[in-house]
Amino acid sequence: MTRPADDERLAVDLAGLRLRSPVLLAAGTAGYADELADAIDLRRVGGVVTKSITAEPRAGNETWRVAEVPGGMLNAIGLANVGADRFRDEIAPRLSAAPATVIGSIAGHSAEEYARVARMFDAIDTVPAVEVNVSCPNVADGSVFGEAPDALGRLVAALRPALARTKLIVKLPPAAGGDGPAASIVSLARAAIDAGADGLTIANTIPAMAVDPETREPLLANVTGGLSGPAVHPVIVRLVHLAHRHAARQSQVPIIAVGGVVSWRQAAEFILVGASAVQVGTATFADPRAPLKILSGLGRWVRRQGVASVMDLVGAVRLPGGAR
Repeated sequence: MTRPADDERLAVDLAGLRLRSPVLLAAGTAGYADELADAIDLRRVGGVVTKSITAEPRAGNETWRVAEVPGGMLNAIGLANVGADRFRDEIAPRLSAAPATVIGSIAGHSAEEYARVARMFDAIDTVPAVEVNVSCPNVADGSVFGEAPDALGRLVAALRPALARTKLIVKLPPAAGGDGPAASIVSLARAAIDAGADGLTIANTIPAMAVDPETREPLLANVTGGLSGPAVHPVIVRLVHLAHRHAARQSQVPIIAVGGVVSWRQAAEFILVGASAVQVGTATFADPRAPLKILSGLGRWVRRQGVASVMDLVGAVRLPGGAR
């Protein structure tokens, strides 16, 4: 297959990990590695993030687990996955043939569980990076490590020795941007970076709920879930901007942005406010080829901007004087 002309222009460096493009498939939306290969040419995307893997298998929440809402989608899957041992034995052997870079995703209820899965991934040489999910909003204690900078810092510090070979990327929750009782995205980003994170993913879904007025029942069996899709995009743009400007830029730690990318425009916004790469998730439910359309649009945008690489546009937003 002939590579697209924009491949080199769209290549990105993510904490020393070279990806052929800045567009990745988000965790929980593309299976374990190559399940979407029949619908999309995975050789063109920058990478695929696996489902979040836990130490033990999880059946997930009861149905209904997904619901369409205006502006996006609610989900409460509950981290359904095969568990660390089955991933290692049944899925890892096929990753060497995966058409795209595979980034693992880790979740757990304790630092020990996270570390067990981290060691499993670190032993798989075809997985160069892991994304540590500290912000799942639809399991019993899935966001506990993402609620306080101190707890997050301790978790990342505990995982750092378990990932001797593998890049450690921390997936943060959509925390508030300013001061107040809730942890801010800046304080969480700084805690993760100070504890040894190689990169940040911003952000997970936003906790939300929807009710059927006729039945008077929640649309999700779990009652609440995570909101994703276009409705969350402007919120996450601001969070990426704040985390880049006040934490990641000084440390030269890359950010992967995720939230409502349905066209090249949303991807470009994320790049301009500081993201080195973006993830696409909800859009693929409506159109599995959306990531390739986003890539094509990004290539045209980069040419119009007159730069040699999309990396030249990371954080290049033009702010008025004094803007934060």
